[in-house]
Amino acid sequence: MPSYRSPGVFVEEIDTGARPIEAVGTSTAGFVGAAPIADAHLDEAFAINNWAQFEKEFVGDAKSGTPLANAVYGFFLNGGSRCYVVNTKGAISGKGKGLDALAKIDEIAIIAAPGMTDAASYSALLDSAELLKDRVAILDAPATAADVDSLTRAAQVGAAGTGAGAAKPPNALRARDSDGGYGAYYFPWLRVRDAVSDDIVSVPPSGHIAGIYARTDTERGVHKAPANVTIRGALGVTQDVSRAEQDVLNPAGVNCIRFFTREGVRVWGARTLAPSASNWRYLNVRRLFNMVEESIAQNTRWVVFEPNDRPLWKSIQRDVGAFLTLLWRQGALQGASPHEAFFVKCDEETNPPEVIDAGQVVTLIGMAPVKPAEFVIFRIGQSQAGAKVEAA
Repeated sequence: MPSYRSPGVFVEEIDTGARPIEAVGTSTAGFVGAAPIADAHLDEAFAINNWAQFEKEFVGDAKSGTPLANAVYGFFLNGGSRCYVVNTKGAISGKGKGLDALAKIDEIAIIAAPGMTDAASYSALLDSAELLKDRVAILDAPATAADVDSLTRAAQVGAAGTGAGAAKPPNALRARDSDGGYGAYYFPWLRVRDAVSDDIVSVPPSGHIAGIYARTDTERGVHKAPANVTIRGALGVTQDVSRAEQDVLNPAGVNCIRFFTREGVRVWGARTLAPSASNWRYLNVRRLFNMVEESIAQNTRWVVFEPNDRPLWKSIQRDVGAFLTLLWRQGALQGASPHEAFFVKCDEETNPPEVIDAGQVVTLIGMAPVKPAEFVIFRIGQSQAGAKVEAA
C-alpha cells in the first residue's frame, strides 16, 4: 500500500481486468533436407518468408530442384507464409542435426523431411514431435506401392529396402503408430512442374500438404480438418487410389491423395497415426489441442510466484474460460453453450493443502472438440407420396 502523509485526494490505477490469452500461430513449418546448393546455410535453421528468398539463399544457379526445394515451393504455393529450412545434404546424421535445430524454434508447428521414406526418418520425425508436444510431423509414404496392404504395416528401423529408392516395395512401408497422434502419413506422391527446371517430375507431398494446413488455418481455423482441398500445382499423382483401396488404407491412418475427374487432385484424408480407436485419430483435434496447450502455457506465465490462493484460482478460471469461450464461438468446440463445450476447474478440490505446500497450482480443463464429418450418409427411402431423404 502507498504511504499517505498529508490529507488530500489520491487517484490510483489498479489492474483489475482479465489477462487475455492469445492463440499461438499454427502454420509455421520446418523442413529438413538437401538444398540445390549443397553447402548453403548447412545445418542452420534459416527462416524463409517467400519462394524468391529460398531461390536466392538455396537455389542460385542450380539447374533442377530437390525434394526439399519442391516442398518449399509447394508450401508457399498452397498458402504457407513462413517456414524454416535446414539444409542437411540429406545424410542420416544431418537429419538428426536438422531436427535438433528446428526443436529450438518454438514458433514451428509443422515439421517434415520431404522425400525421406525410410523407417529411421519416420521415427526421428515422430520422436521429435512427441517429445516437444507442440507440433505435428507430416510423413511422406513411398511414391508407389504395388500392394497397398504394405502401407498398413509399420516398417522396422534398419530393415532393408525401406528407402525412397528401393527397387521393390517391401512388405511393410508405413510409419509406426504415434499414440498421441503427433504424425500424419500421406500417399502417394504428386506430379508437378519442378520449381527450378520446370520439367514435370514426381515430388513428395509433405510440402504441399503443409501449405494446405496453413491455408486451412487462415481461412477456417485450426479446428477445420485440412482435407477435401485442392492441391495447387498438382498435375496428377504417381499412383491412382480407388475407393476400395482407400477402404483398406483409411482405417490404418493412411491419408490418400486422390485424383477426381471434376475436382482435380485433392487431399482425401485427415487421420493421424494414432490407433483407430484413439481420441487422437483426427488431425484437426490433435492440432487444436496443440494450439490450446501452447497458448495457455505461454499466456499464463504471470501466474508463477503469485500467492497460491482463491483470488489466483479465480483469475485462472476467468482467463482460460474466456479463451475457450472465444474458441467455442469460432466453432472449434461442440455444444449449444460454453457450459457444454468445456469446463475449467481451479479451486480447493484441485489444490488441496499438500499441493499448495508443494508449490503447485493445478487446473483441470476439459474440451469437446469438433470432429470432421468423415462419413456422410444419406438414407433414402420411398413412400407412396414420393421419395424422402433423411440425413444421418
